[in-house]
Amino acid sequence: MKKILTILLLFSFFDSFSQKDLHDYFYVRTNDSLPFLKYGLGKDRLGGAKMTFLDSNIVLKVIDSSKDDYKVQLSEFHSAYIEKKKVYKTADLNYHQHLTESWKVCGDSLYDYVTVKLDEKLPYNSVMEIHPSRIIVNVFGVVSNTNWITQLSSAKEIKNAWYEQSEDDVMRIIIELKHPQNWGYRIYYAEDNKLTIRVKRKPHILDLSHIKIAIDAGHGGDNIGATGIESHIKEKDYTLLVAKEINRQLIKRKANVVMTRKKDTTLSMYERIRFLEKQDPMLLVSIHLNSSDVDSVRGVSTYYRYIGFRPLSQAILKSMLQLGLHEFGNVGSFNFSLSGPTDYPNCLVEVAFLSNKKDEKKILDPKFRQKVAAKIIAGIENFLKNSAADQTN
Repeated sequence: MKKILTILLLFSFFDSFSQKDLHDYFYVRTNDSLPFLKYGLGKDRLGGAKMTFLDSNIVLKVIDSSKDDYKVQLSEFHSAYIEKKKVYKTADLNYHQHLTESWKVCGDSLYDYVTVKLDEKLPYNSVMEIHPSRIIVNVFGVVSNTNWITQLSSAKEIKNAWYEQSEDDVMRIIIELKHPQNWGYRIYYAEDNKLTIRVKRKPHILDLSHIKIAIDAGHGGDNIGATGIESHIKEKDYTLLVAKEINRQLIKRKANVVMTRKKDTTLSMYERIRFLEKQDPMLLVSIHLNSSDVDSVRGVSTYYRYIGFRPLSQAILKSMLQLGLHEFGNVGSFNFSLSGPTDYPNCLVEVAFLSNKKDEKKILDPKFRQKVAAKIIAGIENFLKNSAADQTN
């Protein structure tokens, strides 16, 4: 009798454990407000470190919750965090193993494409590599059932495309590019759950008059940014002055220029990124003025997130240093939202420090701002010249 009771208790325990386990998670889907995955819950003024932006309607498995974020299980050995406001609850999935189908690599008149048919919109992240120039896309929670990859001659920038099943439930897409400079790409799901990587080609003519350049004046409206240590000027006003001067000089050079703002307007990062998506520039430069709690800190710095976009930031910094500014540095893996899109090479420029008296005096000088605009444009030109000289891999 005791043995029977013990067995019944064990069955009861395991059954309750199993039932509990079944309800320890639920599924959500991303909404359309530029959802992004974070590596962890760490915070600073730029927020938690971003892993990737995601397309809308991607399914995620929630396994834990904090005040503002869900912890999501991407695969057996990978998890991430996403803000609760970026998702909505959805029904449980009816199956657990997701499979890929066959691929296609092709091009149209503007872009190259890699398309992979899946049975569900699954999460992903991407990495840029250099030497050789490659795009790596990790698709989580999927097992390959791909038996061929059709590659058409209409693809002009993609040299090779293949995959590795890097883990039991992670498929790695490798896209090798023909040119050393990565000109950007976008990842999204097309119809029928078709994962699509749209790859930009190297422009035919790398000249200011033949490319579209986006200029972003940092802050604006309710977001004033930093303030001058003596003059108390607002960063938002002077980033706009510099951006307008760059715009003026570029137009004189017959460049196609778009500005995220032309006046003192409050613009969210969401609005700026969506605007830039529609404009589809060839490159972006965002203008800011720096600040520090230590008033002796000074100088110019440039920022990038992805290693493939670093050359633009290096070229602009090298040009800016010709103004005699102190070098504050070239900063990578920058967690700024406008540095997050992979669509185009981008660079954030911190012209100088408003918290330093010498730098502040320079910023107040209209002639200095004209020189800053000229040097940023010269940096862009040097980047274009270096890219034009790149040989095919």
